[in-house]
Amino acid sequence: MSNSPARAPKDERRDHYRHTLAIPTRWMDNDVYQHVNNVVYYSYFDTVVNEYLMRQGVLDYTKGDVVGLVVETQCQYHRPVAFPDVIDACVRVARLGSSSVRYEIGLFRQGEDEPAATGHFVHVYVKRPEQRPTPLPDKLRAALQAIAV
Repeated sequence: MSNSPARAPKDERRDHYRHTLAIPTRWMDNDVYQHVNNVVYYSYFDTVVNEYLMRQGVLDYTKGDVVGLVVETQCQYHRPVAFPDVIDACVRVARLGSSSVRYEIGLFRQGEDEPAATGHFVHVYVKRPEQRPTPLPDKLRAALQAIAV
């Protein structure tokens, strides 16, 4: 994982990311405090990463030999989001190892330049049957390099 300090939210911009997916919030995402509950943000993280991998043809979650397991997550909440906001979930690859990748995600309300949340998660890729780390397949590595910073 990275030893560099996290960027302050005021320094974070949409153009720091390489891929964006619009995600509408849902009525059920709001909690009793009338904003999207903190756990839902992680589903947005997961959605933007896996949508990118599937769109690139490098994730077959039902039959693929190699799968990514989440081993680390973190999220910083900067401003609330609430239904019916639409979120632009933005992703980049910050570190690419031999069998792991660190994704960094920014969640922005559509039309806003400051992030509502920023965070990361780390996938370690394993061979499905053995559940042991394995080198990233070439096609996956190429797709990840395309969004690396």
